Amino acid sequence: MQGQVVKKVVVAGGGSAGWMTAAALSGQLGGLLDITLVESDAIGTVGVGESTIPTARTFVHLLGLDEREFMRETGATFKLGILFENWGQVGDRYIHSFGQVGKSTLLAHFHHMWMQAKDQGFGGDLGDYCLELRASEEGKFYTADDFPMNYAYHIDATRFGRYLRRRCENKGVRRVEGKIAQVQQDPESGHVTALVLESGERVEGDLFVDCTGFRALLIEQTLKAGFEDWGQWLPNDRAVAVQTRTTEPSMPLTRAIAHAAGWQWGIPLQHREGNGWVYSSEFMSEDEATTTFLGQLKGEKLTEPWHLRFRPGRRRKAWDRNVVAIGLAGGFIEPLEATSLHLIMIAITRLLQLFPFTGVNEALQKRFNFLAEQEIERVRDFIILHYNATERSDTPYWDRCRTMDIPASLKERIDLFRETAQVYHIPGELFLIDSWLQVMLGQRIRPKSHHLMGALMPPEQLAKALSDLKGNIDRAVARLPSHQDFVDRYAGIPAAEAATA
Repeated sequence: MQGQVVKKVVVAGGGSAGWMTAAALSGQLGGLLDITLVESDAIGTVGVGESTIPTARTFVHLLGLDEREFMRETGATFKLGILFENWGQVGDRYIHSFGQVGKSTLLAHFHHMWMQAKDQGFGGDLGDYCLELRASEEGKFYTADDFPMNYAYHIDATRFGRYLRRRCENKGVRRVEGKIAQVQQDPESGHVTALVLESGERVEGDLFVDCTGFRALLIEQTLKAGFEDWGQWLPNDRAVAVQTRTTEPSMPLTRAIAHAAGWQWGIPLQHREGNGWVYSSEFMSEDEATTTFLGQLKGEKLTEPWHLRFRPGRRRKAWDRNVVAIGLAGGFIEPLEATSLHLIMIAITRLLQLFPFTGVNEALQKRFNFLAEQEIERVRDFIILHYNATERSDTPYWDRCRTMDIPASLKERIDLFRETAQVYHIPGELFLIDSWLQVMLGQRIRPKSHHLMGALMPPEQLAKALSDLKGNIDRAVARLPSHQDFVDRYAGIPAAEAATA
């Protein structure tokens, strides 16, 4: 309550969101807080958030994790981007890499010079000028202080949660086993005062973090914070996931393969492959999705199909009274572009920055909710782009995606790029200019014009500049080890463990 010092923090729910929250709070503010996490082994967690984006590296550093240990514990591999197949048209392939494309100037971004070169009959592919993209194409990887690459991870989310649990318990976080039977509230303020478990145990707190997943037990079932549905723009609402045995060396890429009513993911880990089939129940039944998905999997199936239902959208208040929703309880877009773990990480970071030490107050809530809304809506627009910017008309699903009305904020970006090739980044938003550029071009948006800075250079000078840049990247990629070899040397898990995982 306002004016009441916040000392006791209760995290409701485990899994990745719960243990990431507990790890960050105990690691950064542990000396000031009494942290309890309540979870039940009888309740499963949504463990398909296995692909990350480069912000994950910052969070790993925030938690004080040793990267090699973290990767061994989670069976992780590196990730340089996402390979998209069949999105603009059936047969299309493009990579959304995490790297910088070319070298920009104050007047214009690099792609304007590249487009000038293309108009003059040379210049090659845009990806020729991005180290991370070229390395991912070749299946190569390397990182060191003197050779920085912009990368993320593929991780086993279940192993990640267990790893963080061990670390948290060693740092004094108290874990309470049990199902939550009742949420008690102050009769005047409506603030949550305690969680009552089925065993009768009562867990009191000053601040509660709702990590109960889609159930949103505290933020929605108890406080009725409200939910904004985005199904009109994001039609997918189902997924089925299966783990398979690895059949080939791992690549530093997530695969995102569009199908008739959604898309399929492929995530290479050290000890297995993560596979999923995302679809719209309006255009494909669960039986059809499961049969089609299983029929084209490679490798021995290690798990039975696991079905997930979700509702794209956001909680209207991510922080309501003395409850903060983190993870799926706060909202979910969909698995595309691996933003789920990022949204957890940024929400945790935001809570650390705006922590209500002297009491929950409206000003902190308002700021937290404003930032949460801005973050997830901008991510939402980036995801919608993949569906709306397509030339596919081969199924009713893609017809709907191609012709649907989109948010005005996204339409403005697309119109600007289509007319002038201009791309912009709003300070604080997740995806940078190079990301918007690669996806817009990959999804077949062709600009009508571009900045003419490149026209100021004689063609032979422009050609040489591009050739030199491409040559430097080609030589660097040629010297890199394969991704699989580097992972094995850097953070490989024992072969026996991989075989039995």
